Amino acid sequence: MSKEFDVIIVGAGHAGCEAALAAARMGCSALLFNINLDSVALMSCNPAIGGLAKSQLVKEVDALGGEMGKIADRAACHFRLLNRSKGPAVQSTRVQCDKQLYRLAMKAVIERERNLYIRQGLVENVIIEGGKVSGVVDNTGFFYAGKMVIITAGTFLNGLIHVGESQHPAGRAGEIASISLAENLKELGFEVGRLKTGTPPRLRASTIDFSVLERQDSDPDPQPISFTTQKLRKERLPSYFSATTEKTHWLIRDNITKSPLYSGAITGVSAKHCPSLEDKVMRFPDKEKHPVVLEYEGLDTEEVYAKGLGNSLPLELQEYLVHSVSGLEQTEIMRTAYAVEYDFVHPTQLTQTLETKLIKGLYLAGQINGTSGYEEAAAQGIWAGINAALSVQKREPFILDRSEAYMGVMVDDLITRGVEEPYRMFTSRAEYRLILREDNATIRLTGKGHELGLISHDQYSDLQEKMNRIDAGIERLKEKKIYPVPGTNERLTEMKTASIKNPVTLYHLLKRPELSYDDLKALEGWEEIPDRFVKRQIEVEAKYEGYIKRQEESVRKFKTQEGKKIPRDIDYDSVPGLSNILKKKMCTIIPTSIGQAQRIPGMTQAALTALLITIKKMELERAQAGKSEKSLQSQKNTNGAVK
Repeated sequence: MSKEFDVIIVGAGHAGCEAALAAARMGCSALLFNINLDSVALMSCNPAIGGLAKSQLVKEVDALGGEMGKIADRAACHFRLLNRSKGPAVQSTRVQCDKQLYRLAMKAVIERERNLYIRQGLVENVIIEGGKVSGVVDNTGFFYAGKMVIITAGTFLNGLIHVGESQHPAGRAGEIASISLAENLKELGFEVGRLKTGTPPRLRASTIDFSVLERQDSDPDPQPISFTTQKLRKERLPSYFSATTEKTHWLIRDNITKSPLYSGAITGVSAKHCPSLEDKVMRFPDKEKHPVVLEYEGLDTEEVYAKGLGNSLPLELQEYLVHSVSGLEQTEIMRTAYAVEYDFVHPTQLTQTLETKLIKGLYLAGQINGTSGYEEAAAQGIWAGINAALSVQKREPFILDRSEAYMGVMVDDLITRGVEEPYRMFTSRAEYRLILREDNATIRLTGKGHELGLISHDQYSDLQEKMNRIDAGIERLKEKKIYPVPGTNERLTEMKTASIKNPVTLYHLLKRPELSYDDLKALEGWEEIPDRFVKRQIEVEAKYEGYIKRQEESVRKFKTQEGKKIPRDIDYDSVPGLSNILKKKMCTIIPTSIGQAQRIPGMTQAALTALLITIKKMELERAQAGKSEKSLQSQKNTNGAVK
């Protein structure tokens, strides 16, 4: 092909779509490959976007100008704010989507994006020239030239599907695996591992007895995922709850040898945080039941996603298992549950930009890096897409640290600690989660999205106006006081909060956990704020002011450690006190700072001290060498002047 693309993206899943859109919107010519264009942005497992810690990633992608949040809002048919009774640091939004609407909406956005070319095809080889990527070759032998290549292959690299004793190569049900590309990556010298994931059966709604199940309706007045969404669709679908039974567990225990997980047929490592039904029953024998959640896959389909019934047992056993669950006694299986194992590249072989250390210009994003989940993939996709575009444009890389974003936590975890099982984002992974909330992702990152050219001037100006209103609202509450005069304490009692003995500001009063901003409307000085976003930020700032300040102080200490850079040419073999295992890890990971080195598994305080001493010694030697060079140059200049 005569055209050379700036960025080539291999795979149009959630990572690939965000990577391609980011690169194209930043002015690069981008080519997006997918094996089947009808499965672009396919939600191959659960029909939902967001969830605990995951919505933080989605909102960060959105704040940087990504697409996942916008499409989720367009396709959403069930909203739920999780951990509503807990603090804002761990609250997360989950939206159940119409899977076909989501896929088609994302495909339409990609097709209409200027600078973005789309091609159905199977990429089999990455071409390298002089240690740098130069393009890709598809299964017909056709070469596409590219300055940068991003591989977002999902579960397709050497993908193998298991149902009982039956197994066949596939990336997911009905789609061929990517065998040659997997072998190509090994030949190029990448260290590759094997992981396993799976998906539950899809059931026919008309054969489910919903009357005996617990129903959960959508939140009545939800907040959109994307800060750009003005209006949500009105159609809503409920979810339903059931549970496994004693019969379910007996069926599994009595037939466990027929599971490829326990027969030895599956060698890939599965996620401990999301075990299959066989695993749950065998690992937790004392539990009498496990939850089953039924979710519609769309507004116009009979298919129902049976969360909690994921397994890889033979089909005849799957029928018995499903029928052993309350409400599913006569249910028809439309799609069989299965397990899929696939190759991944150990992410410690990546830099902070998700570029490979082995090959310049080659980036990896999504499940190929050992992660699981749509949201983790999308966040890596936009990260890689931005950095590939910046590299083409010879601009500084885009990197967020652990104190700036959940995606910063994830990327640092991947490249520093690696993975031993499919990586999933948790709020517990983020040390600074109180200041990395889902509700302030827009404030944290929209400015960076604007600098990259992914957020429009109007969107950025709108956010700045909101931030001005937040500041003004906080100052107003700090100025307005109420006094213990007749009537005031009576109103406070009616609000079910303690009376006052001394004058207090409305801001101080808002710190009380039982009071919301609108609860203060009965008090003099209160002003209505119609914007829910502005109101939310004022409430959080008031209630968690002390905690936020303490966390900000922790961030300052963290930044100090991150600011202590490690010279690129340091010889780890010469560092006394480093074990051979640590030396190998340091040479593989190549940490850029003392902070990152400190997070490497197995790092000790003694080893860290030895590293600091070596760096200090290098700095002194270089300073002395610099002085000697300067003195020599001065003598040469003086001698020249005398002559």
